[in-house]
Amino acid sequence: MQKHHHARSTFSGKIGFVLSAAGASVGLGNIWRFPYLAAKYGGGIFLLIYILLALTFGYTMIVAETSIGRMTGKSPVGAFQSFGRSRWLSAGGWLNAVIPMLIVPYYSVIGGWVVKYLAEYVLGHGSQLAADGYFGSFISNGVSTELCFVIFAALTLAVIFAGVENGIERVSKFMMPVLVVLSIIIAVYSVTRPGALAGVKYFLVPDIEHFSWMTVVAAMGQMFYSLSIAMGILITFGSYMKKDISIEGSTRNVEVFDTAIAIMAGLMIIPAVFAFSGGDPAALNAGPSLMFITIPKVFDSMGLGTAIGILFFVLVLFAALTSSIALTESAVSTFQDELGWGRKKSTAVVGVVMLALGTLSSLGYGPLAGVTIIGMQFLDFFDFLTNSVMMPIAAIAIFYGHAPSLGWLAAAAAVTGALALLNARRHYRLAPYLALGLVLWFCLFQSGIHATLAGVILAFTIPARSDINAGGLVGWLEGKLPELDDTFDDEAHILGQHDFTHAVYGVERVMHRVTPPLQRLEHRISTPVNFIILPIFAFVNAQVRLVGVDLGALVVDPV
Repeated sequence: MQKHHHARSTFSGKIGFVLSAAGASVGLGNIWRFPYLAAKYGGGIFLLIYILLALTFGYTMIVAETSIGRMTGKSPVGAFQSFGRSRWLSAGGWLNAVIPMLIVPYYSVIGGWVVKYLAEYVLGHGSQLAADGYFGSFISNGVSTELCFVIFAALTLAVIFAGVENGIERVSKFMMPVLVVLSIIIAVYSVTRPGALAGVKYFLVPDIEHFSWMTVVAAMGQMFYSLSIAMGILITFGSYMKKDISIEGSTRNVEVFDTAIAIMAGLMIIPAVFAFSGGDPAALNAGPSLMFITIPKVFDSMGLGTAIGILFFVLVLFAALTSSIALTESAVSTFQDELGWGRKKSTAVVGVVMLALGTLSSLGYGPLAGVTIIGMQFLDFFDFLTNSVMMPIAAIAIFYGHAPSLGWLAAAAAVTGALALLNARRHYRLAPYLALGLVLWFCLFQSGIHATLAGVILAFTIPARSDINAGGLVGWLEGKLPELDDTFDDEAHILGQHDFTHAVYGVERVMHRVTPPLQRLEHRISTPVNFIILPIFAFVNAQVRLVGVDLGALVVDPV
């Protein structure tokens, strides 16, 4: 097929790029996902780790993606192909192009929910939104959710039709300053509520006792999600950047903007929920329902709840729209570059895909609730597929891998299937997982794909939940105590008390299963990782050569 090359659109200048790229990054992930992850994984310590990751690995990635886009002047597929004719480079480009096309439909469904809640607050129905069961009844109503989804999708497509400078840049220049002002107003109101200062302290002050390796994993995942890494967005926006604009300075501004909004979101939500719940961080662990169930209840308990509700959901709508626009533009740009289509035709085709896939997600909790994919509703499946499967593979395997061997990849897929089967059958012993994990690492290493991916897969397949019901455990232990008391003989030697020893072993076996396997593994490897692996990793990164060095002399005379 002959490609008809079109003149490349550009942003008008640095401000246009910074606000548009920041708008792409600042979305629903910042407003609800960041606060609830921060609350779940230690508050201040999560925030500290997130900032460190964003300033190091995250900044490197957004500079790299933006640079690739500006250097090639193409969307992800063409940009990757510019580095060679390898089919794996082409696959890497298409993977980055497909991800936003799968995200934006279900993202627009959630955006439609935001439209609904904003409309209800404007109409003065805030108390109805706070009622138990309202959110469930709303998303199960196929007509209402579909209508709100179509409205949000239409707003997104209208901006894309207008083009880069007249659409995306103009909307971002309006929405982003408004978003900042609204976030400051709501954050100030939130932190001044009675009892809110405890939430501020929990969110901003690091406490090392709350640290775990899952804190690092969660912060890393949020960084990918928040900074729009491995979605093709930054490559696309980089291709619209003029040559005389500093990449380093512009991307630094984008990262500061995105991180600042995430912190403001934390200050908006965590102190308010702390004040509402009486200082219980568990109230924040509601996940996505935090924004549509918990927050309306918080606003309903406040003075000026309706006004704050309107401001909050205007802020969320703007954040959702700017991210949805960026995701859609990445897909439209791919069609323009690879198929030679014009902007209007490309936008129309993407719009059809959005409506088709988005309708499945929109009706997935209502008329299509009985239809699932691997046990998940359509929206949950698309979210899992893109965020938990495709984005890590795009970032790790494609960016850092080599041309793979299909045979070894097939072997790795078989081992991954075995790990998933162990998980599905609720196998809670660590040994089989670790043995298969080593085999998986070897297969991936031999395939040419970066073997780090084995650790990601292993972490997803080792059970993270306890095999024992906590409520039933208390009753079982209460029944075991009399048995232990009856079988213990004060006058006999412990070695001869076989019945007592057998009963104790039974309790030990049950208590061993209380701790989830993933947590047991984390506890076992924390010491060698902290004191052996990480120091070696630091030496290697710093290019410090230890060969030929008298280590004994270093200990005796380190200076």
